[in-house]
Amino acid sequence: MTTATWFILLGSLLLIVGFTAAFIKTVPATSAILYLLIGVVLGPMGFNLFHFNPLQESALMELLTEIAVLISLYCAGVKMPAPVTFKLWRNPLQLAVISMTLTVGLVTLFGYYWLALPLGAAVLLGAVVAPTDPVLATEVQVRHADDNDQLRFGLTCEAGMNDGSAFPFVMLGLGLLGLHDLGDSGWRWMLVDVVWASGAGIGIGILAGCGVGWLVQKMRKTFSGTEFLESFLGLGLIAFAYGTSLLVEAWGFLAVFSAAVALRHTELRMTGLKQNYSGATSGKAQPGDEPQPFAHIHQSSLVFNEHLERLAEILLVLMIGGSLFWDSWSWRAVGFAAFLFFVARPVSVHLGLLGSKAPMRLRNLAGWFGVRGIGSLYYLMYAIQHGLPEDIALELIHLVLVVVALSILVHGISVKPAIARFWPSRKPR
Repeated sequence: MTTATWFILLGSLLLIVGFTAAFIKTVPATSAILYLLIGVVLGPMGFNLFHFNPLQESALMELLTEIAVLISLYCAGVKMPAPVTFKLWRNPLQLAVISMTLTVGLVTLFGYYWLALPLGAAVLLGAVVAPTDPVLATEVQVRHADDNDQLRFGLTCEAGMNDGSAFPFVMLGLGLLGLHDLGDSGWRWMLVDVVWASGAGIGIGILAGCGVGWLVQKMRKTFSGTEFLESFLGLGLIAFAYGTSLLVEAWGFLAVFSAAVALRHTELRMTGLKQNYSGATSGKAQPGDEPQPFAHIHQSSLVFNEHLERLAEILLVLMIGGSLFWDSWSWRAVGFAAFLFFVARPVSVHLGLLGSKAPMRLRNLAGWFGVRGIGSLYYLMYAIQHGLPEDIALELIHLVLVVVALSILVHGISVKPAIARFWPSRKPR
């Protein structure tokens, strides 16, 4: 396709999305299905007007997916409605750490014994598909900053955290393939890739988010009427937290999510707004507190970043559709997707939430809505750029593209009816 054709295609798709946004909200499906179908129709499975090759364009794909995930993690973080306490965040933590680790293990066993992949490739496959996606799972995410829905909070928080906690397993898979130094008996992997990179990423994010929130409120108090370009501050926080993490070899995804959460809670604390158990904010300041402005960076920057998130989703899902061939839908790939959706994810969620007080209805829905998408593509492109052998890369691309496409279709069709049927008591505020 020529450059002009690409512009016409993207422009037409954006116009369609703009004109049909209200209609799409009323149908029992997500907008990502529309983008995927357009990509399929125009790609090799349809009119063959364009074909995107993830292997040849892995560097471009890595960059685009990286940007999309970072923006989505920020959007998810600034909408976190609950105070950061272990009691309230216990379930998401169990999902993001225990359930994700179990998913990696189950997929590794399936990949090694059933798909006959090398052990390192099987571990890498598990790490790629284990994290849930913060980009494509908008229908099951927290909808606004005061959304007190328990299911949405758990799934959003899980997606925000496990996009970073999956990185150690990616490095483990690469290490087993001889592409990363694990150290003697895996000591370097444990100390550097797990303990240091995870802890430092969270710490950097908290410091950056608290620092920006504190600076904004202090400047507003010192210089009355000060205005900011909130969208730039949000993007700047993303870039600063992520870049600092890369500089010290920490996991930047954890840093960005932590920074967004810290920014929100710092602003609420400094403006005297209380958060109740459900996460809703109260405008009653403490006795003796000075009146503070209600406008927050985390709120005003959210709209702009959500638009960027939607634009990235349209482009990337269109590229996924243009990467699929008719022979992509092998029984091998479809069977793997079925194992992930119907066995690995539900089993890992139920086991991961053992001992918690989460109701069975929440566990069942969380076990089903483990949407896979842009995050999985990023990890795969990251591995390819770090020297993944071509034969293994082609096999994993084949499996992951089918998993993501089927997740868009299956989860996209079922999300609205399932929540309306099994989670009807949760209404938008």
